[in-house]
Amino acid sequence: MTNIVIVGGQWGDEGKAKIIDLLSEKADVVIRYQGGCNAGHTVVAEGQKYKFHLIPSGILYPGKICLIGNGTVINPVVLSEEIDNLREKGIDSSNLYISPLAHLTLPYHIALDELNEEFLKTNKIGTTKRGIGPTYIDKIGRTGIRVEDIYEKEALSDKLDVILPQKNILLNNYGRKSFDKREMLEFCEKYAGKLRPYVRDITEITYKAVKEGQNILFEGAQGTMLDVDHGTYPYVTSSNPVAGGASIGSGIGFTNIHQVIGVFKAYITRVGEGPFLTELNDNDGEKLQEIGQEFGTTTGRKRRCGWFDVVIAKYSAMVNGLTGIALTKIDVFDSFDEIKICTAYRDKRDGKIYENYPANTYIQNHLEPVYETLPGWKKNISGVRKFSELPVNAQSFISRIEVLTGIPIKLISVGPQRDQTIIRE
Repeated sequence: MTNIVIVGGQWGDEGKAKIIDLLSEKADVVIRYQGGCNAGHTVVAEGQKYKFHLIPSGILYPGKICLIGNGTVINPVVLSEEIDNLREKGIDSSNLYISPLAHLTLPYHIALDELNEEFLKTNKIGTTKRGIGPTYIDKIGRTGIRVEDIYEKEALSDKLDVILPQKNILLNNYGRKSFDKREMLEFCEKYAGKLRPYVRDITEITYKAVKEGQNILFEGAQGTMLDVDHGTYPYVTSSNPVAGGASIGSGIGFTNIHQVIGVFKAYITRVGEGPFLTELNDNDGEKLQEIGQEFGTTTGRKRRCGWFDVVIAKYSAMVNGLTGIALTKIDVFDSFDEIKICTAYRDKRDGKIYENYPANTYIQNHLEPVYETLPGWKKNISGVRKFSELPVNAQSFISRIEVLTGIPIKLISVGPQRDQTIIRE
C-alpha cells in the first residue's frame, strides 16, 4: 500500500492534474480534499483535453473510486455541469461520491465575493469571484449549508431563516439585490435531485480502503503559497492546500499517508495579486507565457511568469514534508539560451541575505532575487523518456534544483501528454 498526497509547491497551476492523472493508474481511490471551483485542472489524455474544477482527475480511469471530500466547497451548478460533460464524452461517473459534510457554494456567496473584490479596489485579493472565500467564511462561522442539509427541508428552511437576512442586509447596504428564501429553496431542491446519486458517507469507503491496504491518492487544489496559513497572506485562498489539509479534508488520519509529492514548474507562475519576487516583466516573461500557454483554467486570465524560486521551493518542502518533486514544463525552456534560478533574496535596504523564506509579506516589498544562471540546451526534449537521454545542460538544471532544495526529483514532465514523462522512481 502506498498513499500519496499530490500538492502544488508554488502558487498553483504547476501541472498537478497531469501528475495526478498519471499516478491515478495505480491508485484505487482518488480524493479531492480542499478548495472549490476556483481551481482548475487540465488533463490531456488520448488526444482529448479535459478541464476539471471539482471532480478528481482520476475519473478518466474506468473503475477508479473518486471522492470529493468534506474539505471542499461545492458549487452544485458547476459540479452538475462537469458530470454532464463527462457523460457526453462517454466517461462513467458512477464511481464518483460526494461527502455529505462538504459545504455548498450558493448564489449569495458569489454575489458577496464580487462585492468584496469591488470594495477592496486597489487592495483586492484577485479572487476568481466564484464565491469560495465567502463559503469558507460561513463554514468557519458555523452558518454554512452542507450537502446533507439540502436533503432535510425543515433544517434547510431553518438555516436560511438565519442566514439570508444577514446576507441581504449587507448586500442591500451596497445597493445589491436581495436573495429570496423561496428561490433558494427551489435552487437547493433542484440540485439535491441532480446530486443525489453521488452523495454518500465517504468515511465508509475510505475506512475500507485503508483497512484493505488499497492505494489512495490525495488531490489538492491551488498551491502551498496560496495556503491560508502558510502562504503569502492575505493574497491567498481560503483553505489549506498543504499536505496537512489532506487529512482534515478527507477524514483519513495522517499516519496513513506515506508520501508527499510536490509539483513544481521549471519556472513559476501566479494568478491574481500579491508578491512575486522573480516575476518577469520583460521578453523572457512574455516568452514563458507564450510557450507555456499560461492562461488560468478557471478564469482564462494571463498568468504572471518568473524564474524558478528555490527559496519558495525549500519552504514548500518544509511545510509539506515533501518526499519527492514532480518537475513540469521543463520543455518550455527548449529554446532559451540561459535559464535563471533564484537561490536567495537580498534586502535592498541593508543588503541582508535571506536563504529561507520570510513569511512576512510586507518585508518582501524590500527584497530582490539573487540569481544563479545556467546555460540552456537549445534542443527539443519532448520526445525524451529517460533522464540519461536528456541534454547534459537539462540534466544539470534538474540536478541543481535537487541539490538546492534537498529533495529528489522523481518525475519530469516534458509535455502535456501522459506518456511525455520521465519516471525516475
